[in-house]
Amino acid sequence: MSIALTGVLVLVALTGYTLYRNVLGGVRTEDVTGDLNANRPVNTTGALNVLLVGSDSRAGDNKRYGQHMAGEGERTDTIILMHVSPNRDKATLISFPRDSMVQIPACKNARTKAAIPPRLDMINSAFNEGGMACTINTVEANTNIRVDHYIKVDFTGFKSIVDALGGIQICVPTAVDDKAAKLHLEAGKQIVKGETALAYVRARHALGDGSDISRIKRQQIFLSQVAKKATSGDTLTDPAKLISLVSAAAQSVVMDPQLDVDTLIQIAQSARSLTAKGVKFVTVPWEPYPADKNRVQWKQPDAGRMFESLRNDIEVTPTAKPSAAASASSGTPAKPAPKPGQIQVQVLNGTNTAGKAKEVAEALAAQGFKVTQVGDARQADGTDRPQTMVLYSKTATEGADYAAPLAAKLMTKVTPAAGKVKTGLTTPFTVPATIQPPAGSTATPEPGSPVIQLVIGTDFKGVKVPVTIPDSARVVDSKTDVCST
Repeated sequence: MSIALTGVLVLVALTGYTLYRNVLGGVRTEDVTGDLNANRPVNTTGALNVLLVGSDSRAGDNKRYGQHMAGEGERTDTIILMHVSPNRDKATLISFPRDSMVQIPACKNARTKAAIPPRLDMINSAFNEGGMACTINTVEANTNIRVDHYIKVDFTGFKSIVDALGGIQICVPTAVDDKAAKLHLEAGKQIVKGETALAYVRARHALGDGSDISRIKRQQIFLSQVAKKATSGDTLTDPAKLISLVSAAAQSVVMDPQLDVDTLIQIAQSARSLTAKGVKFVTVPWEPYPADKNRVQWKQPDAGRMFESLRNDIEVTPTAKPSAAASASSGTPAKPAPKPGQIQVQVLNGTNTAGKAKEVAEALAAQGFKVTQVGDARQADGTDRPQTMVLYSKTATEGADYAAPLAAKLMTKVTPAAGKVKTGLTTPFTVPATIQPPAGSTATPEPGSPVIQLVIGTDFKGVKVPVTIPDSARVVDSKTDVCST
C-alpha cells in the first residue's frame, strides 16, 4: 500500500512554516546505518533519493488489521523510490511491484539479527525479513542508486493524514460491496476517508483485475490527488487544517535521523512548484516472470536506462560562449549555440579500460551528438591519461563554440582547449539500433564544422543524462483522471 508517500508529501509541503518546527521535531527516527552494506552507490549529483515504505505492522492500533499477525513483525506491499532533482523542482516516484523477482543481497533478520544469505526472491521479502536496512540494500543493489533517506508510514498513519485532508476524491466504474475487503462504494465519483480510503488503496481483488500492477495504478492516482490537495491554496491558507495535517504526519512516520527538519524544509521550499509542475508517479518497466505467472521481473534494457538517467540527473549550467561575448561587445546579435546534432565528436579512450570509448559514444549518441569515430588515445608509453580533455583544432575559428555544449554534458568538469592529441587505432562509429536519439535532435552538422575530440581520462565520471522515462513505464500525475483506473 502506497501510504509512505502520503506522509512525505504532506511533510515536505508544510515544513517550511516556522510555526510547525516543534511539531516536526517530534518525528520518530530509527537509525539503520549499521546494517547497510559497505560498498554502497555514491550520489555525486546533488539529487535527493528517499525510499518510501508502507508498513503493515500489526502492533498497537494496527492490531485490528490482523491480530494473528501481531508477532510476525512488519511487512510491506509498497516500495517507492522518490527522486527529487538537484534543483528541487522536479520529482519522479518509482513504484516497485511487490511481486518483482530481484536479487536480494545478504542481510540480517530484523528481529533476531540472524544472517540471511543472498537469494533470488520477491522484492517485498527484503522488508518482511530484513526490515528497512535490507530493503535499502536491495534497492541499491538492483538500481545502483544511492538511497539518501527513508520514510515509513503504517496503516493508522495513512488514515490520519487522509482524514486531516478532509478525504480524497476517487472514482469507481461500478458499485463495490466486498465484505472481505471491508470496502463498500457507490458507482462514480465520491470522497473517501478513514477505513474506506485505506480499504480502497489496499484492495487487490475487489477492484481492477486482481493484480498488483492494477492496484499500483490506483494507488498512484490516489496519491497524486493527495499531493495536489495537500499543497492547494485551500489547505495552505487554513491554519487549523495545517496544524491538523502537520500533527498527523509527524505522528505517522518513522524516518532516518539524518532526515532532519532542516533537510525537510530544503525540499519544502519548492514543494508547491513540484506539484504545479506535476509530480510524476512511475511504475518500473516490467514484464511477466517466465518461471511463475504470478510474479514479474523488471524489463531490460528499459529499467536499467531509467535508473541510469536518475543516477546522472544533473542540471546543466549554461556555459558562456566566446562568440556570444564577442557579439555583445560588438553590438551584433549572438549566434545561437550549436545543437548536439550539429556537433561532430571523436571519442577517444585515453585509459586502459576496454570498451570505454564505445560506452561513452553510445551515451552521447543517445543525446543526439553526431559521434563520428571511436578510438585509442593512451599516452605514448601506453599508460592512462589522468585528465579528460575536450579539444578542438587551433584553426577552427568556432571550435570553442562547438566544444562548450559537449563539455557541459560531462560529469567531469572540463574546460575546452585548442589543440588535438595523436590518436591510435580509430574506427567509424555506428549508432546501435537500440539507441533512439531524443525528439528534435534531427539537426545535422553544417559543412566545414569542426570535429571535437573527447579524450577520456581516469578522472572521467560519466555523461550527464536527462531523466527519461521509457514508454514501457506508465506515468501518473495530478492531471490524470481519477476515473481512469
